[in-house]
Formats: sequence, structure tokens, C-alpha cells
Amino acid sequence: MEQMFLGEFEHTLDDKGRFSIPAKFRARLADGMVVTRVVDACLWVFPMDRWEELAGRVNALPITNAQARDFKRQLFGGAANLDPDKQGRVSLPPKLRDFARIDKQVVVVGTGDHLEIWNPETWRELQARSDADPEGRAEQFASLGI
Repeated sequence: MEQMFLGEFEHTLDDKGRFSIPAKFRARLADGMVVTRVVDACLWVFPMDRWEELAGRVNALPITNAQARDFKRQLFGGAANLDPDKQGRVSLPPKLRDFARIDKQVVVVGTGDHLEIWNPETWRELQARSDADPEGRAEQFASLGI
């Protein structure tokens, strides 16, 4: 079974816009990774095998469907390959940093099959809203069949 991405890690960006991928995730990302923006105010990082699987599913969507075309533009237009250096650091492209309002700090969140990269303040606000409404959160999870 492939390693799942679990946990939450805060890292500082250096003056080149780089941060360290958490050490426990580096082996899973050794074959490459892709970062993109999709729906939330964060970035998604996929290991190459998971990215190729997702890309195949998205490319199979009908080009005659406006929602499919919009999703493809969002997913692929904002995507970039990330190549870690010998210290496990990756550089986030400026456009993606701007999208996620990332400046000096990031929060890396494991979400099972991929990572999310958040502006720490945005992440804390999201968590606070969720924590403030446990019943609403339970209803949301129940609607997913969980």
C-alpha cells in the first residue's frame, strides 16, 4: 500500500520562495510531483502517479461540456512540476503563491492521496470555522456517508 499523506506541518519560505517538503513525504514524492490550484484558496500537490491518474480522468471528460472545459483550464493551466533539491526544498511558482496568498510561511496538510499547501492564517481561519460548528461538520460528514 502506498504511503498516505497525513498530518500538518508549518514551514518558512526562503527568499527564493522555497520550503522543505516534510521528510516523511519525500520518498513518496521521489518520482516527481505536480502542484496546482483547483477549488479552495490553497495549492494541491500530487505525486506523479496520482497526478497521471487524475489527468487521465480529467482528459476523458467531454470537451463539449463547459464545466469540464473550465475544470481542465483550472487544473492544468495552474499546474507546475516541482523538483526538490538535495535538501528536499521545492520552489512554488509566484503565480501559485499569489493565488494561495502565500508569503513567508506555509502549512502543509496531508489529505490522504495528496498534499495541500495553505497560507497559515487562511488555514487557521478554516479550522476555527469548522471547530466552531461540530454539529454542522458532523452533518456534512454524514452526507458523505461517513
